Amino acid sequence: MGRYEKYHKHVLKIVLGIIGLGFVVLTILVVIFPNSFIDLEFSQEVQEHQNLFLDISMKGVSWFGYFPGSAIVVLLAASLFFIFKYRKEALFVLFTSAAGLLSTLVKILVNRPRPAEPLVRIVQKASQQSFPSGHVLFYVLFFGFLTVLMYDLKSIPKFTRIIVSSISMILIFAVPFSRIYLGDHWFTDVLGGFLLGMLCLYTLSHYYFRKTTK
Repeated sequence: MGRYEKYHKHVLKIVLGIIGLGFVVLTILVVIFPNSFIDLEFSQEVQEHQNLFLDISMKGVSWFGYFPGSAIVVLLAASLFFIFKYRKEALFVLFTSAAGLLSTLVKILVNRPRPAEPLVRIVQKASQQSFPSGHVLFYVLFFGFLTVLMYDLKSIPKFTRIIVSSISMILIFAVPFSRIYLGDHWFTDVLGGFLLGMLCLYTLSHYYFRKTTK
């Protein structure tokens, strides 16, 4: 292992440690202070400009995280990889569906209530607890892993890789605002979902590339 590779791995461990610690600290703060003025201020800023077009657009952005939308995109992506002989990739894409189970477990443990009126405008009422955002967790893991695959699989046409990666990144960064705009989550919910999603994305990618090497 070269000096650069050792340095790269060392930096990666530090970054992952910071992300992991950040999620733990954030979770503790949410448990102790479930109602934060920062969350309320952020929601009010995001919901300041409201209209029918934004309502429909934000619902569209969030669609992929609801059932059956999430199941459809996972099965569709896995099927396409399998059809074009990327069988290992198809299997790992299926693993992203575990985000729902992980999100549910953490939600039950933290047991944070959803935002409610009159504090925020509820455009689309959601079930389950609030922390972390299952949508953000799933988007970071699923669409993030698609982006990783598009970067790695040079045999796929470049145009296809650019389109898939671009759409995936847009959805990843749009969904946190969508969840807050719709009144489904607080800022700390989507931040928690993002941090946990990054940890899951690294773990999945790590085993994907390790198996590739072997």
